[in-house]
Amino acid sequence: MPVAGHSLLPGGQQGILIVFAQHHLNGSSVGVTRPDPTTSFPDPMSTLNPTRKVSRRQELREDTVVTFYARALDILENHRQTVIYAVAGVVVAVLLALAWSWNQGNRNEQALSEMADAVRLYEAGSWQAALDGDASFLGLTDIAEEYGSTDAGNLARFYAADALFRTGDMDRALEFFGSYSKESDYIGASAFAGEAAIHELQGDHNRAGDLFMRAANVFASDITSPMYLSNAARAYGRAGNTADAIDALEMIAEEYPESQEARSVEFKLAQLRATN
Repeated sequence: MPVAGHSLLPGGQQGILIVFAQHHLNGSSVGVTRPDPTTSFPDPMSTLNPTRKVSRRQELREDTVVTFYARALDILENHRQTVIYAVAGVVVAVLLALAWSWNQGNRNEQALSEMADAVRLYEAGSWQAALDGDASFLGLTDIAEEYGSTDAGNLARFYAADALFRTGDMDRALEFFGSYSKESDYIGASAFAGEAAIHELQGDHNRAGDLFMRAANVFASDITSPMYLSNAARAYGRAGNTADAIDALEMIAEEYPESQEARSVEFKLAQLRATN
């Protein structure tokens, strides 16, 4: 059993242990180096958050964005009232446009409903009855005037023009054909041809030729365009405008060689060239 104040190690080993402990405390043991307090060490967080390198171009871009943003805020601050009025005006305009579109849709449906009876009479050849209507439905002219801003009202205007033409009311027919909003389609071409026919009947042949040409070109068709070009040539010929008459016939030969009108083109061209 050990005695107080005595080591369990033999004397020699005890001395070696004391020397080793002293060397260890002094930092001079083998493999152990005491750090120099003056030595600086890198920040351990630097490897987790490396310094971001910013190019000169990036700096300039960021400066431009900041400058623009600052100027925009300054303008907004100095013109706050104007900006508010402008935004409010845009919102009101959008709301009005939506309301107008909704109203037009409703009125268009009403016009189509009103047209049903009048169009049925028109297709049956009862031109005057279709124009006038009766106590149970509106006539074509009334529909055109009341719903003229709608697509259905515009179509009623065309029907009315053709019905007036067929009943011999040329002046009113010309008025309705002229006010019809024409698209680049079959009906638009027919409206131009209707105007042309009235001008030709009234003796304005050159004007008729121009309108027949518009009818032929506004809607290219293998069926109607050659016919309108032939009519244009006839009208120009009666006006003494031989050059334009020849041009119209040559268009038939070049663009519609398979048409029925193309069969007599060469004969008509020979007649016009002989008198030119």
